[in-house]
Amino acid sequence: MTGLQGKYAVVFGAGGSIGTAVAKEFAAEGAEVFLSGRTKANVEAVAKQITTDGGRAHAAVVDADDYTAVEEYVDGIAKRTGRIDIAFNAIGPLVSEYGNGKNAVDLPIEEFMVPLTTIVKSQFITARSTARHMVKQRSGVIIFLTGSPARGHVEGATAIGTAFGAIESFMENLAVEISPVGVRSVCLRTTANTDSRTIQQTMDILASRMNTSKDQMIARIANLNFLKVPASVSDTAKAAAFLASDRARMMTGTVVNSTAGAALD
Repeated sequence: MTGLQGKYAVVFGAGGSIGTAVAKEFAAEGAEVFLSGRTKANVEAVAKQITTDGGRAHAAVVDADDYTAVEEYVDGIAKRTGRIDIAFNAIGPLVSEYGNGKNAVDLPIEEFMVPLTTIVKSQFITARSTARHMVKQRSGVIIFLTGSPARGHVEGATAIGTAFGAIESFMENLAVEISPVGVRSVCLRTTANTDSRTIQQTMDILASRMNTSKDQMIARIANLNFLKVPASVSDTAKAAAFLASDRARMMTGTVVNSTAGAALD
């Protein structure tokens, strides 16, 4: 497939499970990808896999919560390529840091704030930095990533659900401001990608608390959606590639619900 041929894509958090899958999918569809993360070895490994498969990839160490670092990184890419066509941010804290699985009334304020001061902050930083270049070139798409907790459909997801809700609202507000000049702002809302490291960690925590096995927890998660099958990082990557392509050119200011009914609008 070559739906992204000739495009330049920036992927933050490319060393994580979803970031890796999305970066590979973008490259497979023809995009030249610029990958960043906090751990050099992880990002370089992804870039090497992509180039080995015939794609074009570049790796860098960038803290996506650091505004100055992101600005310098994005400006450098724009200077090198002349444009930025796609931006995708897949960063996230460890599930143990934000009290996943805890009831809201038992959730410490410090843990509640973690997704807000990491994910939401980072999404704003990376979106603003890339949008500035896209607005000048009057084209591009910024893809945000959230999950089914944005709809508050399960217990124990207060912190991450609140952060996801904030990101979806930010996406809509950003679209109002940048879409008139040809820049799209969209959000991909997924259900739990059970083969991702984050969800694997979550399943370990929940299985321990509920005195059951990880496989049983994954089966419970899958049973929450209409298809009754677990979602994978590949599902998320393919949806992201579609949103990044011109096939979705009329989609902006909207949340694309890819939860198979697990979280209804």
